[in-house]
Amino acid sequence: MHDKENTDFSKIYSENPGKPYAHIERVIDYFRPHAHIFETKNKQIFNYVDDNENRILILLEGSICLYRKHDNMILNSESAPFIFGMSQQFTSPEYLFLKTQEPCVVGTLPLNTAHRLIKDNNLWESLARLLIYTVSRVHDHCAKISQFSAYEIIRYQLIELMNETPEIRNSITAANYIISRTFLSRSGTMRILSELKAGNYITVEKGMLKAVNHLPQKY
Repeated sequence: MHDKENTDFSKIYSENPGKPYAHIERVIDYFRPHAHIFETKNKQIFNYVDDNENRILILLEGSICLYRKHDNMILNSESAPFIFGMSQQFTSPEYLFLKTQEPCVVGTLPLNTAHRLIKDNNLWESLARLLIYTVSRVHDHCAKISQFSAYEIIRYQLIELMNETPEIRNSITAANYIISRTFLSRSGTMRILSELKAGNYITVEKGMLKAVNHLPQKY
């Protein structure tokens, strides 16, 4: 390991500063009275089309991942509050799906109703903030799994995992979390994680990530 930079992980492991919470909650306040609210099971799957009608999914409690269907790769994961489906209006329903990562409270709403509520209540700025954030998250994820070394990809994913809720961190091994979001092999991922654990860079118990003590920029 080559320690190129001292990283203050207390600043990294916090709520995403770019997430427009106030704007998302403002839109949800208008959507919620018109939505069908219910509790989900863990690992429950949702599509953007139901009964030939485009729908959005409002995440009120819990966390959900966005998957690509043909290879089950996770493109994004979000914790409440969030709204899925506003940026996938023209995406084929055969291309993406959503899966809860824990029991959640969600609401579903026809996309046409969402459009009407945005127009009637002048929610354009809040919608724009939500869309910019959503696109940025997916772009950031794709960039960081395609342009860096295996170690740099794993480093980024470990930081992402530490930003997940304790329920998520305690329900999936670090290796499975990384592999489900990248093109890395299991053997290569396990080797790097083992070396990080042996060097006390991370704390892992029964495969679960418990702490990141220090991660060098380069490996």
